[in-house]
Amino acid sequence: MSTTTLPPTPKSPSVGARRKGPKQLPKLPLSAFTPPNTGTSEQFPLAPSPSSLQPEQIIDAHVIAPSGDLSTWRSQSGQKFGDRIKGVVLSLHGAPSAEVEKVVQQVQSSASSTPILAIAVPFSLEDGAPAAPPSYLSTPSSSKPAIVLSTTFKDSSPAAIEALAWALSQGFTVNIDVQSDLQAESGWDALEELLTKATASPEANGKIVLSNILPPPDSLALPIVKLLTHPLYRSYQGHTASLSLFANLFINFLPPAWGAPTPPTPPPPSAEGSEESKEKAARLESKEAKEWKRRIKMYIGPTVEAFGFQRILFGSSPAAPLTASTPASNAADWFELARESFAELGVEQDAIDAVFADNARQVYGASS
Repeated sequence: MSTTTLPPTPKSPSVGARRKGPKQLPKLPLSAFTPPNTGTSEQFPLAPSPSSLQPEQIIDAHVIAPSGDLSTWRSQSGQKFGDRIKGVVLSLHGAPSAEVEKVVQQVQSSASSTPILAIAVPFSLEDGAPAAPPSYLSTPSSSKPAIVLSTTFKDSSPAAIEALAWALSQGFTVNIDVQSDLQAESGWDALEELLTKATASPEANGKIVLSNILPPPDSLALPIVKLLTHPLYRSYQGHTASLSLFANLFINFLPPAWGAPTPPTPPPPSAEGSEESKEKAARLESKEAKEWKRRIKMYIGPTVEAFGFQRILFGSSPAAPLTASTPASNAADWFELARESFAELGVEQDAIDAVFADNARQVYGASS
């Protein structure tokens, strides 16, 4: 019997063919790392510089002047705002109740170099729905400037719910200065209860603008690294998302109650002292402004995520200027700090225009 001899097993193609030394990797052309030069390079734009991103127009949605005199505000904002200012919402917060109607009539009958979009008149939630409203509350839609209501909220009650429901059913826009304790869950719960019950009726078609929410009261003593994981910040994120579910609800972006005045940006030069002391003071003030901006951006983030850019309104007066916890704030300083805080988030021009003008125009019915 013959034996069949099998042919030898062929060697693997790699055997004997391996090169000595490192493997040569393919090289990508330099053009792979640069935008094409065929006219499509505009598809690779650089992010706009925060210093160059400016609102084309400005509407200040919160200017407190109990007497109706805007001279102080003009002296603070004139050079910074320039001819970009297209209107203000004049708040009579702090005006004696007996003087409100007189001031309203004066503002409505006199010409102002700065357009007044609306007059926010004091309104008490705790008094319930008014049985006999004053004459200036009779026709909110036909008055020029428009009449809106300004009130303070501390706790939910049947009277407060009734008053807010009445105002919304009459078509009023209501500015609510939230002074409930937002350091506790009960403060948020009380606010949400008020809004839920007052907006339950289908006739509640007015708008609500909340103040003292962006940014909320805070302590500058708490470092930002600790604030990130602090229960109060987590609570803020969750409740902001809940508030965004209410239709016709807007947020005022105002100087915060942080126990210190708004730092100037850039700081003004000092008239006294050596050059070294001036530079040191400038560095310190600049450091303070940067700290504020970092903290402000932490609150802008979740607010924009919940509400979008279309429901945030810039205003220059603090929410509760008559309380000891809220130092005075310069309108121009706050504008620059607020603008830079938004711009440094890498937003587009339309977002800046919305926050600093367009949204207020929508809420208060101003023509463009």
